[in-house]
Amino acid sequence: MAFGRGKKVEEPPVEPVAWANVYQFIVSNVERPPTTKRKRAVFGPRAIRVPKNGRDYRVNAPCAYLAPRSRSAEQPAEPGIALYEDPGAQRLLCSVDAPNEVDGERHHTVRDGQGHIIGTLRRIPPRRPFRHTWRIDQPGHPEIIGRNELGSGSSTAENVGRVAVVLALGLVGSAISGGDGGERSPRHRTLEWHADNKVVMTSQEGAEVKIPADWLDRRLAFAFAVLGDH
Repeated sequence: MAFGRGKKVEEPPVEPVAWANVYQFIVSNVERPPTTKRKRAVFGPRAIRVPKNGRDYRVNAPCAYLAPRSRSAEQPAEPGIALYEDPGAQRLLCSVDAPNEVDGERHHTVRDGQGHIIGTLRRIPPRRPFRHTWRIDQPGHPEIIGRNELGSGSSTAENVGRVAVVLALGLVGSAISGGDGGERSPRHRTLEWHADNKVVMTSQEGAEVKIPADWLDRRLAFAFAVLGDH
């Protein structure tokens, strides 16, 4: 009998990581995803998580936890989103106010644990044939513009050309499948976030968010990822 065959490998606990300097993250409750060395996923609290440890023993280490706002006599719970530094929801990291309509835009104010404003997420209404876009205002820094893959060209002509290609491909795909294109599930789009013509962040709903810029307040990126590109 071969020793060790089928023996379960004990893995160390998944330790939290500091949130301030993460360069990629996901929003998930999967703590240990299935891999070639790990057949089943292990779940934990829903959190902002940082992928670590390579492919075979990958873990998603938490850095901020999602939970409702804590109620207290001094500060009753408010509508919106809250992230905490601990799984017990005792140390508030940041919160997102309920949306506010301003000149046709939907504004989400993001606050730190003490209630001070650290930035605003602005959803810009769509302009045909494009979908809605986003802006991030972080005090002391240039406006951050979220550009979708169709609207990120350098000129109007380039953007129109991209739209024509995508529409044509959609028609071809519909003809091949025998449908009218209306029954397919919507494809999650990738956003490139630019400031001063430099990429600050890339995001795709349900996938990893990557942040190459050191100066972007990670709490603003967390807030957008939790809100979703809707």
